Amino acid sequence: MASHAHSHETEEQVIAPAQTGPIWKTFYILCILTAIEFLIAFTMPANGLRVAIYVGMTLVKAFYIVGEFMHLKHEVKTLIWSLLLPVVFVCWLLVALFYEGSHLYIGR
Repeated sequence: MASHAHSHETEEQVIAPAQTGPIWKTFYILCILTAIEFLIAFTMPANGLRVAIYVGMTLVKAFYIVGEFMHLKHEVKTLIWSLLLPVVFVCWLLVALFYEGSHLYIGR
């Protein structure tokens, strides 16, 4: 009879530490960015600068998440720009619509 040696390793033991390194790096970067966002949100006085910094950091974090978890940073630059440009234009459109809409509402 042939003897079969069975391994009693779990999935946690199969994952090498080299594979978890980038995950922990991403976790720490996002954790630090979130902590800085909270610090800015709760310590700076409410003004346009605070909102601009907060929105800017949120966009940086969003692009980092998309690059890491959706693997976009490993794609061809043409694909990245074809996804990024419409997002930029939609954001510009939203800002323009809110700006124009506020002037119409105030003018009445």
